[in-house]
Amino acid sequence: MAKRKSASVPGTHRPPPPAPSRPPPSSVLNRLLAALPAADRDRLLPTLDIIPLKLKDLVQKAGERLQHVYFPGGGFLSIVTVLQDGRMIEVATVGREGAVGVTTVLENTPITSATMVQGESDTCYRMTAGAFRREMDRRGAFYELLTRYAQAHIGVVMQATACNAVHTVEQRLARWLLMAHDRMAADEFPLTQEFVAMMLGATRPTVSVVAGMLQKAGLITYHHGRVAIVDRLKLESASCECYAAATNLLSTVTSR
Repeated sequence: MAKRKSASVPGTHRPPPPAPSRPPPSSVLNRLLAALPAADRDRLLPTLDIIPLKLKDLVQKAGERLQHVYFPGGGFLSIVTVLQDGRMIEVATVGREGAVGVTTVLENTPITSATMVQGESDTCYRMTAGAFRREMDRRGAFYELLTRYAQAHIGVVMQATACNAVHTVEQRLARWLLMAHDRMAADEFPLTQEFVAMMLGATRPTVSVVAGMLQKAGLITYHHGRVAIVDRLKLESASCECYAAATNLLSTVTSR
């Protein structure tokens, strides 16, 4: 979206906007980047910019060719399918355990999905598509790691597809809240009924009822667009098997 120009004031000089900051070598928050051998990581760091993730921002739009790959250092992104009537349905979430844009950048084709920020963070590592392709062409540690991640990510999407088909809205909401809790590393975070309905493919009245059930059972509190996890263990019990399955799939990527 184009930025509006500010009116110029005679006799004043506006300094240029600050360039994106560079990550210090000793503190890489994204788990994929942190899992690389030191030599590979040190070579990649100069190619990365750090940008913030702001709630509801679209970092990738449907129909466009990707210019960047994103490696969240906190918070999380939601990959959504955009329907013809404008509705969006979530197909995956990506936090510091992963990256967004991996396979599509390699294919260099317009994407059919969009990616929206659902959990804010001050730190997201951004790599240009060209730099990403060059690094993948090396067929080294980065290629092996990102290939494993892409395979695990496909497995997570398939698990979510099965979950949406056979499990209840209550189970699916519990699963999503657990994954958000893991990625935000905080017990309380913003969450609107509009977002929940989009994520689960449910109506807002249904979301209101289900969230009320979880709150009445003492698992969460939910008001004024914010949710707090009150009883993590009970929330895990309320979820389906898909939370553990997805978490285990992703954990194998960097455990080798």
